[in-house]
Amino acid sequence: MYRCEIRGFPVPVVTLHPGEYYSTGEDLVLSTVLGSCVAVALFDVETRIGGLNHFMLPGSVDTAKPLLSESARYGMYAMELLINDMLKKGVRKRDLRAKVFGAASLLEFSGGSAGRISDSNIRFTFSYLEGEGIPVLARDVGGDLPRKIFFYSRTGRVLLKRIPRTRLTAIRREETGFLEDIRTREAGPVVLFDRNGSDS
Repeated sequence: MYRCEIRGFPVPVVTLHPGEYYSTGEDLVLSTVLGSCVAVALFDVETRIGGLNHFMLPGSVDTAKPLLSESARYGMYAMELLINDMLKKGVRKRDLRAKVFGAASLLEFSGGSAGRISDSNIRFTFSYLEGEGIPVLARDVGGDLPRKIFFYSRTGRVLLKRIPRTRLTAIRREETGFLEDIRTREAGPVVLFDRNGSDS
C-alpha cells in the first residue's frame, strides 16, 4: 500500500494490493487493480468515512468456522477487518453501503475449470453482504477483463477502467504468484463454493 499524488486527481491516491484494506475519514481516493480478486468499497454518507479491501479467496460464511486465517487475503477476514476498522472510526454498521468490483475469469484451480475462483468470490461477497444487512448500490463483476478502480472515500463515487488484453499476462502472473504464496504460507483448508452452492 502506498500514498501518492497523481495528476488529474484533486486529492491524494492510496493504492492497495491484494491482501490489503484501508479506511479513512480523509478526503482520499483509494485505488486498486483487480483480476480474479474482489474489492468491496464501503462508505457511510453520514460520517463520510469510506474504506476498501482487496482479497483473493473467499473463506467461509459458516458461523461455526468463520475464519480460516487472520489474513486479509481471505474475503471473510478482509470484510471483518474493514468493517471493524470503520466502526472504530465512528461508523454505524446499519449506515454502511457497498459497491463491489472484480472477479474476472483469469485464474483457475489446479484441478478445476476456469472461472472457479471468480465465481466463488462473487458468491461469497454477495452472500456475506446480504447476511450482514449491507445494501449493494453498485456492482461490476465477472467477465474476462481486469479492472482498475478509483474510489472516492468521502462520497462513495467510483471510477472504473477496464484494462486491455495487452496487460492480461502481467496481471495473471501477479495473481498466480499471490495465489501460490497463499497456498504455501497459510495452514488449514480453504472453503470454496461450487456452482450449486455446496462446499468443494
